[in-house]
Amino acid sequence: MAVTNVALLNASYEPLGKVTFQHAVRMLFRQVAIVEEAHEDRMIGPHPWPKVIRLVRYISAHWLYRPAGYAREGVLRRDRHRCAYCGDHATTVDHLLPASRGGAWTWLNTVAACRRCNGRKANRTPEEAGMRLRLRPYVPTRAQLAALD
Repeated sequence: MAVTNVALLNASYEPLGKVTFQHAVRMLFRQVAIVEEAHEDRMIGPHPWPKVIRLVRYISAHWLYRPAGYAREGVLRRDRHRCAYCGDHATTVDHLLPASRGGAWTWLNTVAACRRCNGRKANRTPEEAGMRLRLRPYVPTRAQLAALD
């Protein structure tokens, strides 16, 4: 069985994100988390092989509601891997104001795009290329990005 990430829940069952399998096992053995959902056919010591773990004590997650740090993968997740221009599957990130013309790598200047639309827009703004945005870029919180996992 492949080792994957494990979903982490707060004691209140609110999702906090994902942790590595190794981190999840350490949390189980330190008794700071319990298994909520497991692979039924495997064990890791006295614990079932975790898919989802929950913290034993509630942690205040105010940090989750701060703006997320910018990342290319974050843009794709924010836009649900859908092209901002045509709605097809997106694999690239497009600058609304192209980087070559001073556009920054920020949440508000980038959107997910399919290769075809990204190439069609080229080194122009959407208005110059005659392309309409299907969504408006926004700065997501860490919690919003974690919920999209």
